[in-house]
Amino acid sequence: MKKLTGLIAAPHTPFDSLNNVNFEEIDKIAKHLIKDGVKGIYICGTTGEGIHCSVEERKAIAERWVSAIDNKLDIIVHTGALSIVDTLELTRHADTLDILATSAIGPCFFKPGSVQDLVAYCAAVAAAAPSKGFYYYHSGMSGVNLNMEEFLIQADKQIPNLSGLKFNSGDLYEYQRCLRACNGKFDIPFGVDEFLPGALAVGAKSAVGSTYNYAAPYFNSIIDAFNKGDQDAVFNKMTNVIKLIKVLVEFGGVAAGKVAMELHGINAGNPRLPLTPLSEKQKEIVVEKMKAADFLIE
Repeated sequence: MKKLTGLIAAPHTPFDSLNNVNFEEIDKIAKHLIKDGVKGIYICGTTGEGIHCSVEERKAIAERWVSAIDNKLDIIVHTGALSIVDTLELTRHADTLDILATSAIGPCFFKPGSVQDLVAYCAAVAAAAPSKGFYYYHSGMSGVNLNMEEFLIQADKQIPNLSGLKFNSGDLYEYQRCLRACNGKFDIPFGVDEFLPGALAVGAKSAVGSTYNYAAPYFNSIIDAFNKGDQDAVFNKMTNVIKLIKVLVEFGGVAAGKVAMELHGINAGNPRLPLTPLSEKQKEIVVEKMKAADFLIE
């Protein structure tokens, strides 16, 4: 089983002025990410607003990303949806594509009530793409807050193509337990960008995040400093990351993140409702504050 290394970007799904998917802009994002040195992409997740897209849109988005990346990056396709019917349809479609793995977040309305229930759900999803790996997407946004170490132990016996977890939690104790579950066989990419140094310190080898769309070289410089044992450099560089994250917190991560892509000449459009689009004035402020965070490395 392959284990990911380095930065995995969670790309935005660009929308045009009519709020339709802007497929041509996907091609531009792909070229940008390849140039910026990320190792893979996680598409149609939280940042990619997969939940806000129709099944047909998500199939077309996945196909376009595969074409745009042209085997230059690993691709994980998030297929999670509110309906298991939609999730299975998306997962079966993903199994036909040239990708590394599929992934799904836990259903967020009727939620799995136990680890056993979650394993059963993920087993059904993973079985729909048997030729690909499967990552469970662990995120507090779903409201599914179960013991992930126990999930891996139980799932190991029931999901033959389980790759691991996309771990979007700041609980580094749980993260460490997951890294060691089943003798460390699973891949656990870390998913909270602003906690990256802490995750590296406890064993993370890869990270999935939205800020890697527009700040990957900067985060790679943090990883380099960490690997050299230069803790002062890590500390100082994280000052700019904090400035960057403050903008996302103030204006909304998806909306402000899409504006940040303008720093690279990419128009990702506005997010879909219920996320609130930013006004033109707010977008100007976001660009100004993003530039002031000084994380751009050419």
